[in-house]
Amino acid sequence: MPPKVKVQKKEIVTGAVELVRKEGAPALNARSLAKALNCSTQPIFSNFATMEELREAVMGEADELCASYVAREMEENRYPSYMASGMAYIRFAKEEKELFKLLHLQGQNEDGVGPLTDSDFFTEGAEYAGEKLLHLELWAYVHGIAAMFATSYLDLSWDLVSKMLSDSYANLKKQWDDKKA
Repeated sequence: MPPKVKVQKKEIVTGAVELVRKEGAPALNARSLAKALNCSTQPIFSNFATMEELREAVMGEADELCASYVAREMEENRYPSYMASGMAYIRFAKEEKELFKLLHLQGQNEDGVGPLTDSDFFTEGAEYAGEKLLHLELWAYVHGIAAMFATSYLDLSWDLVSKMLSDSYANLKKQWDDKKA
């Protein structure tokens, strides 16, 4: 009978998330995690075949946390629905800087695949217009603000961020409506 694993998979993931939170993604390695968990590296590799597998589990936890920010912001009804998810994304970047960087500033999208291109949003030869373009422009604006919060480049009030997003949405929507008319 194999020996009982004393450090469980969930504890390892939780410890890894905390390590990334405190020290950033580059600090996530078997030795530093084992030290943080006060164990050897053996339980880590008993539960995860590779560090990449553990990193994916950490990204999954971080993604769930980000989604909980969005859900909470939508439930609180402080902002119109078009803006609530953007505000939540920015709040996540400000409050969980290192987890945001892990998810969104590592040169890959949330699926772990490298850069998105025009074809991820538009079919070949399609005119860059419509709701997809409006969404893409707003997302790029929100992501830029979030990235500046995550890297401590900005520390704006929520009132100002809200105004910026409202203004951006109104201007882009007006352009979109004008093109439809």
